[in-house]
Amino acid sequence: MRVVAFGYMTWGRRTIEAVLEAGHEVPLIVTHPDGDSAYEKIFNESVAELAADRAIPVLVRNRAHDEEVRTAIAAAEADIMVVSNWRTWLPPEVYSIPRLGTLNVHDALLPAYAGFAPLNWALINDEPEVGVTAHMMDADFDAGDIVLQRSTPVTDDDTVVDLFDRTLAMFGPITVDALDLIASGRRDFAPQDRRAASYFHRRSDEENRIDWTWPPRDVFNLVRAQVDPYPNAYCYRGTERIRVLAASLTDDAIGGTPGRIVIRRGTGVVVAAGADARRGRNPGVLIHRVRLDDGRELDAVDYFPRMGEYLTAHPREADQAR
Repeated sequence: MRVVAFGYMTWGRRTIEAVLEAGHEVPLIVTHPDGDSAYEKIFNESVAELAADRAIPVLVRNRAHDEEVRTAIAAAEADIMVVSNWRTWLPPEVYSIPRLGTLNVHDALLPAYAGFAPLNWALINDEPEVGVTAHMMDADFDAGDIVLQRSTPVTDDDTVVDLFDRTLAMFGPITVDALDLIASGRRDFAPQDRRAASYFHRRSDEENRIDWTWPPRDVFNLVRAQVDPYPNAYCYRGTERIRVLAASLTDDAIGGTPGRIVIRRGTGVVVAAGADARRGRNPGVLIHRVRLDDGRELDAVDYFPRMGEYLTAHPREADQAR
């Protein structure tokens, strides 16, 4: 088929590469300009460079609803359009131009986790699985009929990087398989259950702040959802910000005040967590490794000279050990 491709960053590039390798003709690519956000710098395998390497005409837009874009899509005489990691809304007068409509690929098990950073949010929320959905685009964001969906389980050993690698590997195959289904004449795709839908906003620095009154597992999930190369989860020791690079949960209950450093364990330190930590029924959060604002990385036991200090969500004058 003739496929107009909208894509950005690593997800977009891998999707378009798979479409080309499957033998489809791509007469036009539309991509975003390079961005300044941390996430856009992390996974920026360039779609524009792919277009240049393959001598495919490319348009660069933040928003793609202008007359030049519409004219170029119509002139491409595409059978279908494929969208992967396009960051702004596409209006009906754009996505409905190809005769078979537009297929969008999203790294979540829709209808849940529409929007941004779905893997990070899903891991923070302790979901048992994550995945990728290929769906037909309609007027609502990430809400069209589902063509194909594939999943992978989440274990306690997984970080967001593990989930990224596994779901990224799904993007090309699910797109090609969905195109095959559409080319075969299938149109009886499953509508999304809007009662189960959720939409998430972009993550920012504020979303990575550790609140020690959260249940310990929520803190553990936040840390592993923001491991390198993502911006890390962080808290404060007095006025100094500490980025937590690795953490786990203790097997035993740790009682006390949320945020208090209780005991050393190996190369780490155990912190009491949970609004009900005083009851002594929660596991502790074992911090293994930290990074300071000057770039130094340390085992937690080497950074904290004494037990009894407090970690907080916001900077404050350092507490004395009690």
